[in-house]
Amino acid sequence: MRFRFVEENLGAVPTGRLCQIMNVSPRGLRAFRSRPISQSQRKDMVLLAHIREQHRLSLGSYGGHE
Repeated sequence: MRFRFVEENLGAVPTGRLCQIMNVSPRGLRAFRSRPISQSQRKDMVLLAHIREQHRLSLGSYGGHE
């Protein structure tokens, strides 16, 4: 979770500062970024794509609030 936050905010704040704030090492961040996507992350991405497609096809009503 901390590595993901650092990765998502790399453009806004220098990497070293982000690592310091989030208490992670730059080496750990590099290792995190080089890891392949896990099987569960792949499944989540497929599911999210399906949900987004159904939402689009239903003109925004799928998964929406009444």
